Parts: sequence; C-alpha cells; structure tokens
Amino acid sequence: MSEPTPCPREPHPQGEQTAADAADQEMARVFSAGPGALSVRMGIEVTEATVDRVAATMPVEGNTQPYGLLHGGASVVLAETVGSIAAALHAGPDRAAVGVDINATHHRAVREGSVHAVATPVHRGRTTATYEIIITDDAGKRVCSSRLTCSLLNNPRA
Repeated sequence: MSEPTPCPREPHPQGEQTAADAADQEMARVFSAGPGALSVRMGIEVTEATVDRVAATMPVEGNTQPYGLLHGGASVVLAETVGSIAAALHAGPDRAAVGVDINATHHRAVREGSVHAVATPVHRGRTTATYEIIITDDAGKRVCSSRLTCSLLNNPRA
C-alpha cells in the first residue's frame, strides 16, 4: 500500500505527543503488514486515513472474474481493508480490530480503470466498531455498498 496522504498539523511543544501523532504511529503499525498481505496483492493503495475517514483505490485489472468484470469478492476485500484500518485507528495502538461481519450489495459492473472506497463510521464503541463503505468507479458512480463490523480486542499480541 502507498503511504497515506499527510495531513497538515499545528506545531506542538517539543516532546509532547498529540492524538494526531498517536494516530500516525498506529497507521504505521497497520500498514506494516508486508508484501504477503492480501491488500498488496490486490493493488490496494490507501489515499487517506484518519479516525473519521479512510479512503483507498484498487485497480480493476487483475481483480476480475471470468467475464472480465470486477469480482464481487475483490470489492469485499477492498471494503474490509478500509473498514478495518478505520476500526484499528479508532481502537488505538494497544488493541486490534478484527472483522466479525461484512455485507456487500453490488450495484453495477466495472470492466476497467479503478474503484475507490471510502469508509465512514456508523458506530464506534468500546468493544465494536461499524463502518459504511461506499465503492465508486472512476466516474463516481456507486459500484458497491458495504457495511463492516469489527470486534476491538485487548492485548492482541498476548
């Protein structure tokens, strides 16, 4: 995945960590999955990642079904990727977000170009987080609507 678009920040006193700094550190952890990660194989590039919105793009080429159309499963991978990143940013660096429920409605076929996903929160709680993910084509037409719920786990490495 590519590096997220940096957000301009107000200067803060030397040595003091802000919430934005903590979010940046969490993003670095989330994006350190390495070359074996499914999102890398799918060509997903994160273009924006904040606690309130995560956006990414994915090429159609290489992610099609036998008829040359964008595979519905590829749309679901894209949706779960952006929704999981958003949930991980909400959960914070000492917790993990894991998907427990996802649904997707495919509205139109796409044969070429890229698709663009945006995840926005529906619910952000202490133990679960739910996101709406809208996927559009290069013309801005809705391709897929998805909803992802993640469980927020304590001590993910224990």
